[in-house]
Amino acid sequence: MIEKALKGGPRYWAWISFLLLVILIGFISYLRQLSVGLGITGMSRDISWGVYIAQFTYLVGVAAGAVMLVMPKYLHGYKRYGDIIIFGEFLAIAAVTMCLLFIIADLGQPMRLMNVLLHPTPNSILFWDMIVLNGYLFINLIVGYNTLLAMRKNVPPPGWIKPFIYVSIPWAFSIHTVTAFLYCGLPGRHAWLTAIMAPRFLASAFASGPAFLLIMLMIIKRVTRWSPDPEAIQNVARTICYAMIANLFFLGLEFFTSFYSNIPGHMNPLKYLFWGLWGHNALVPWMRTSVIVGLIGVFIMLVPQLRRKEGFLILGCAAIVLGTWIDKGVGLVIGGFIPNPFEKITEYQPTLPEISITLGIWATGFLILTVLYKMVIYLKERDLAAE
Repeated sequence: MIEKALKGGPRYWAWISFLLLVILIGFISYLRQLSVGLGITGMSRDISWGVYIAQFTYLVGVAAGAVMLVMPKYLHGYKRYGDIIIFGEFLAIAAVTMCLLFIIADLGQPMRLMNVLLHPTPNSILFWDMIVLNGYLFINLIVGYNTLLAMRKNVPPPGWIKPFIYVSIPWAFSIHTVTAFLYCGLPGRHAWLTAIMAPRFLASAFASGPAFLLIMLMIIKRVTRWSPDPEAIQNVARTICYAMIANLFFLGLEFFTSFYSNIPGHMNPLKYLFWGLWGHNALVPWMRTSVIVGLIGVFIMLVPQLRRKEGFLILGCAAIVLGTWIDKGVGLVIGGFIPNPFEKITEYQPTLPEISITLGIWATGFLILTVLYKMVIYLKERDLAAE
């Protein structure tokens, strides 16, 4: 089936060439980082997690979003999702692969990964994060590959993969829950020390993951002869809307708890993110934009007359993807380090090599996604031609 990804028109190969160029630039920057060290990044003693871990945190949610198709299909028998569920599984594969690459980039020396295997420490959250991420990738590879083979033969997927599908449901919850525990298990960081960190992660995941998927499906609809079931798309959009409302509600709870208690340690990170603190306000425009576009996305998804128009649907999904990316991929990670335990502020600015490595990893994920989707679309269009 992989040979089907080697066939395409000029636009397809222009896209592949662009991705390969971005990957090459990112890889050259990574070789420099490997040689010089993490000193070429914008990270410091005070902010030890930067854009790499921020992207990892966001993409874990994108990967977990596929479960919002799996649960209705396999637990409740909603058959309309049967036609698009493989796209969610392949999106999870690409997203988890990017998560692992961002972890490798953040380690500085990739050989340190072996320490997790050579010296396993079950009392470490990082140890369990390794297990849940690699396990989720393995599960989706098995299910996605065998589903693709079944599509090629025009037969139902083999029955033996159903246990893997059912296991993938709690496993999807686990990858985001364990990642949330990485943050809220650090008592020295007041912004992360909250019991609703895991629910916040899950709510944003169940909004951003399906929203990202719908954007991909709308692009596929425009560049190929296959189109997804409109009713299935609308149901996914409703799920996105409710999950995003929950995400914004949880953010409101953080504000209430912090400011009603009047505890400076909990108030200061939020003040820094949304109003600025002690003359530092680099992230204020980002966070205010996050809330505004999030509300715009919810409004579009909440109004059926807007949601059923393809242009507005894409706009709503893009607003939610952008809003959740800023919230988790910028504010949550960076804001948790400000101020430091000595009540000082060190602001973070990613460097050009750091950005190019980040873009290279994103391009790698899109390349994987393009190849996987190309094979699925070939089978979809073959079935359309046979009808």
